[in-house]
Amino acid sequence: MFSVLLANRDVRRLFIADNISIMGDYFTYIALAGLIKDATNSNLLVALVYVAFTLPSFFFSPVGGAVVDKFDRKQVLVIVSLLQAVCAVALLFTSASTIWLGLLAQVCITALSAFINPAVSAALPNVVRNAEELRQANALFGASWGAMVFLGAAFGGFFSQTFGRTATFAVDIATFVIAAGLIALIKTPMQEKSTVPARAPVRPWRDMREAFHFAQSDHAIFALVASKATFAVGAGAVSQLAILAADAFSSGDGGHGLLLAARGLGAALGPLIVTRLVGHNISRLLTICGISGFAFSFCYLGVSVAPSLAVACMCIMAAHFGGGAQWTLSTFGLQMRSPDALRGRVLAADMALATLVMGLSSVASGLLGELFPVRTAIAIMGGSAVVAASIFMLLTHSLRRQLRGELPQQ
Repeated sequence: MFSVLLANRDVRRLFIADNISIMGDYFTYIALAGLIKDATNSNLLVALVYVAFTLPSFFFSPVGGAVVDKFDRKQVLVIVSLLQAVCAVALLFTSASTIWLGLLAQVCITALSAFINPAVSAALPNVVRNAEELRQANALFGASWGAMVFLGAAFGGFFSQTFGRTATFAVDIATFVIAAGLIALIKTPMQEKSTVPARAPVRPWRDMREAFHFAQSDHAIFALVASKATFAVGAGAVSQLAILAADAFSSGDGGHGLLLAARGLGAALGPLIVTRLVGHNISRLLTICGISGFAFSFCYLGVSVAPSLAVACMCIMAAHFGGGAQWTLSTFGLQMRSPDALRGRVLAADMALATLVMGLSSVASGLLGELFPVRTAIAIMGGSAVVAASIFMLLTHSLRRQLRGELPQQ
């Protein structure tokens, strides 16, 4: 599986650029959540940090999807990464009295990610050389996201406690600059030039409607998008992990880092193992997405009653084994079934819906954390995810039967 990185230099550059940026994000998340927890002791405000890392990209997704389909994806990635570095400078001036500045900076960085995520996902089928490399690359990109969350959270918590939060924010700035430099070195075209009109105008809502009209002709596209949204229903529970570490286990940034590291480790293992079971069968892919949703939801119910930090870490790792598999497989399915000219918009719409549900889930989780003990709030979110996974499996039953044995569109 790792042979794709050894054999394909441009995939390797894109892989390193994407992952070093993710690691920097989690350095910032640990430090910013810890700063706000110390300054306010508000469960809701801590949950809003997670909202700032997810929801803003929803509002820019119509623009992001259209831009990455109509303009050079490499240029988009380089320019936007540098803009994220500029926005991150504001984090250096964030303190207990200016937490609004840190939240605003993160909102801007996340809004810009509405261009980054669909550009990387839409470009990958063009950077790889065949369908098997695409499958391997998706497994690695999905797994490495979890690995970078693991490293970013584990080392971010240690780094923040050892060197301070300002130094931690500085690391995040550096990762954006390094990512831009690596992407600038990629030689392979990131899209089919024949499908991109020169200086094509961007009409966000009209452009997104084209993607939705395409999706209407393929019910599997809707099911794959719904899979991420199903996972996102309970994902707001992640926003309460800082509170769980502080209130239930009496630990600070270090404990929060361990919980997020467990999340990352599970998300790294899930795609590596589960993608081997799918092959190129969409029916099987959708079934495993549904099963993964159940794994995520039941394991978060386990988190809510975990007697120790170690047990909570194991439950979180198992939950995100399922969550990482579901996220990676649904993206893989969309890449296979979407034409290059529309792929950016389809993936942007997919990400927009997921981040919207995730953001709302985080707000709900924060409000529940204000009304109930943190364990109760997490249990309610886990229960909601069980319901969502059950609905997904029921509503896709006939589609999965219809797709059984079908090969992916090339």
